[in-house]
Amino acid sequence: MRTLQLNIPDDIDLGDFDLSMFVAAKLYEDGKLSLGQAAKMAGVTKRTFMELLGRYGVSVFSKSVSDLHSDIKNA
Repeated sequence: MRTLQLNIPDDIDLGDFDLSMFVAAKLYEDGKLSLGQAAKMAGVTKRTFMELLGRYGVSVFSKSVSDLHSDIKNA
């Protein structure tokens, strides 16, 4: 696992958890991380990650129809 240091302006009201969730959610949305990987990156369980995705503008459902069918089949 890599560590990244970011310089966030002081006037941005964004805590460490929100920043981790935001980045993990966007990487999940872009298909760069699996649900489990993104949840681990954010430091939460898969279930919690799924429940929080909407707060960060990300749907738990895949944009791809074939992925959606696969998700439904595996549910």
